[in-house]
This record gives sequence, structure tokens and C-alpha cells, in this order.
Amino acid sequence: MASRVIYVLAAPLAVVVAIASWNYVGVHKQVSQVIKADPRNSGIDVIAHYQWFVNPQTVVFDLRGVSEDKSALDVTRTLLQFSDQMKARSFDRVILSYKGNPRFMLKGNYFHTIGTEYGVQNPMYTLRTLPENIYNLDGSSAFSTWTGGALGVLGKQIEDLTEFNKRWYLSDANDGN
Repeated sequence: MASRVIYVLAAPLAVVVAIASWNYVGVHKQVSQVIKADPRNSGIDVIAHYQWFVNPQTVVFDLRGVSEDKSALDVTRTLLQFSDQMKARSFDRVILSYKGNPRFMLKGNYFHTIGTEYGVQNPMYTLRTLPENIYNLDGSSAFSTWTGGALGVLGKQIEDLTEFNKRWYLSDANDGN
């Protein structure tokens, strides 16, 4: 009887440990390596895991905290470096969360593209076109694709990049959340 109770208690614990280990090895270890590998990332706290911890087709990039000396570009660079670290894998989407609250998503093929292009593509191009590849959680575009004169388009793209970071985490971080 006592051994049966032990099995009943140990089985759920074993499942939880297995899921946590799978998430750590599958995605969180990579984001930890990104943060440790670049001293500019110190002060940026991210947890990466599979959606609901069991859906390997979707990765959650959960920004947990940003120290005051870090800029929005530091956070975005960390996301780009994570995509570079994960470029050998394919996902349906990547959810961008702040403190456990999903805010936006990237399509998996775009996440793969920015990972493949990291270090090769002009970083200014990647930054200014990032917002037009960001989606609301319902799948609708979060930002517009701009056309027209180069300076006008560039200005709008940079405005969108700023707005993206505000809506992702800056507004809450500035409120102390």
C-alpha cells in the first residue's frame, strides 16, 4: 500500500520535472546563453519556454525585467540574438510576452529569417522592418507596412518600432509593473 502511494505521488512529480527539463533544454538554455554571451544583455531577464510548456510549435519569449540602464534596442537585440541561436529550428510562431502576459507574436518563418540574417543583414533594416512583421495575438497586423518616400517611410517605421516597445513592455515597466 505504501509503495502505491509513493508511485501516485512520484508520477506527477516526474511528469513536471520532465516537462521543465524539456523546456529548459529545448529553449530556455538558449536564451540564457544569449544573455550570458553578450555583456550588453546583462540586466535583461527573459524566460523562454514552449507555449503552455507542452506545445513545441510555439515559443514564448517572456521578458521578465529590464534594468533601468538598458534601452529598447538592447531588448530588441536580445530577441534578435535569440532568433540567431534558434535558427536551426522551425516554429509556427513566437509569442512576445511581458511578465507572463502575451502581447504580440511573430510568425515562425519571420523569426527564422531574422535568425538566419542576424550578423549578415544591415541591423538598421532589420530594426525598421521588424514592426511590420509583428502581429496581434488574434493574427491581425499590429503595425502598418509603409510606402512612399524613403525619409517618410523610415520615420514611420522608427515610430512603429518605438510604439512596439512601449506596447510590449515599456509602458508597464515605467509604471513599475
